[in-house]
Amino acid sequence: MKQVLCILLNPALDMTISVDNLTIGKVNRATDTQLHAAGKALNAAQILSGLGVRCVLSGFLGNENQAAFERLFALTNQQQTLLIDRLQRVAGQTRTNIKLVDKGLTTDINGQGFVVNEADKEQLLIEAKSLAEQCDAVLVAGSLPQGFALADFDKLLQVLCAANDKVAVDVSGDALKIALNHNLWLIKPNTDELLEAFAVSCDDMSQQQAWLDSLPARPCHSVISMGEQGVNWFASTHSCHAAPPKVMVKSTVGAGDTLLAGMIYGLLHEHDKVETLTTAVALAAHAVSIVGFAVADKSRLDALRSQVVIDCR
Repeated sequence: MKQVLCILLNPALDMTISVDNLTIGKVNRATDTQLHAAGKALNAAQILSGLGVRCVLSGFLGNENQAAFERLFALTNQQQTLLIDRLQRVAGQTRTNIKLVDKGLTTDINGQGFVVNEADKEQLLIEAKSLAEQCDAVLVAGSLPQGFALADFDKLLQVLCAANDKVAVDVSGDALKIALNHNLWLIKPNTDELLEAFAVSCDDMSQQQAWLDSLPARPCHSVISMGEQGVNWFASTHSCHAAPPKVMVKSTVGAGDTLLAGMIYGLLHEHDKVETLTTAVALAAHAVSIVGFAVADKSRLDALRSQVVIDCR
């Protein structure tokens, strides 16, 4: 069984509230409310575990509201241990993010959570190095917590890249700039994140290729998501575009995390490029058609896979 180290630097409790016709300044009635443990790396880990990949969870978790996370781990591990909890408990609360979903559009209100100290960070470096050496790949995804500076993130990536040659990163802003100074295995920015971090338009394959060529250290695999316009994947041997299936969008929460998990799954299992990208895009299409996280059953996934159109060069 493949094993991936998933580092949760700033996990969250996601409260997803579905409403019809959200009206600012008025009382709105929820049609559905869900509270679940989340964070980009944890979201990806849930998909990977659903695909049969064991995920070791490292990083930070607030010690005042950890129950939802522990329930998720116990539920996932009922049949087989697929989520291994190696998270450091730190003083304070894990942040709560509120997601208002109205007709497929999501409005995010992100809270603040715990503050990590120097001892927390030193312990993470020691733990991350040891775990990275034991795993087939490493995923670092999401925002940085309070007290964890860009210099700390840079140091963490140095340690991880020295310990494992398959480090995947999904971050934004200045953290993305820092990450791209390292020899990464996989990145998955979207076009909005590239515009924010680098002030460049990367709306088509040629612009994205030019941006990649300008990097000091080009990742082995660069997956650039463009929402309804699909996904572009750049590797040393090929570049591919995937047009996604048409589905009824219920929530875009976690679609990118699901896409990333699908890519990691295919690459680790050495599937061919068409199968890897097709499955990843089909998984992401299923993700936007539901609220929450679940891997599609085989018939649903096969139906979505048949609708993905791949063009590789």
